[in-house]
Amino acid sequence: MSPSTETQYGFTPVESSAQRLLSSVKPTPAAPFIPVSETPIPDTALSQRIDEYARSHLPAPTYNHSRRVYHYGLAIKSHLFPSWSFTDETYFLACVLHDIGTTETNLLGTKMSFEFYGGFLALDVLQKSAVSDPDAVAPRDQAESVAEAIIRHQDLCQQGKITAVGQLLQLATIFDNTGAYSECVHPSTIEDVTTCFPRMKWSSCFAATIHRENELKPWSHTTTLGEYEFPAKVLGNKLMEPFE
Repeated sequence: MSPSTETQYGFTPVESSAQRLLSSVKPTPAAPFIPVSETPIPDTALSQRIDEYARSHLPAPTYNHSRRVYHYGLAIKSHLFPSWSFTDETYFLACVLHDIGTTETNLLGTKMSFEFYGGFLALDVLQKSAVSDPDAVAPRDQAESVAEAIIRHQDLCQQGKITAVGQLLQLATIFDNTGAYSECVHPSTIEDVTTCFPRMKWSSCFAATIHRENELKPWSHTTTLGEYEFPAKVLGNKLMEPFE
């Protein structure tokens, strides 16, 4: 893999600790308003194919969450990490596929934790050899970057490194799920994103998914966030409560 490809697909190592990473870019001016219209879906055959796949396989609340994560993440990146130069397409693919393992079919289809199984599913669907348009198939390095980010998107470590695209996926998912890092996104951006992609009672929906996986797989990786503490944080998301 060439250095340019590493950068393009997000294989730049950054701090795993969100706290240390965010403290390294402070002080900063207030987050700017970035509407959804400024962060459109990449106009590529691959993005369009994967968006259609996500729409057809994810429940509407989960799909909307995935789209919010995309827009919030790009807003955070623009404001705090403009030097991160991975493509919007790579990040979009990670966002719309990051919860593919949470569907009832996929939860029941494996003993693996949903993020790990989701990473393998993403790797497969991104490289589908039967797709007629070669432009709609992800290069191996891009597919592996997306899979790595998905597998680690709940791996909230305080030591070590993570890929830049994986860290942005973590920041944006935790922001949407718990309201953490509220200073990183302008309130008007939240209003615009939730207008375009309504939460549809996402907090209770995701909390139920956490309980469902923990019931099916008491060994699941999600339990490392706190078997009861994590769903409580999701249900206690005060930042997003007005938009539920």
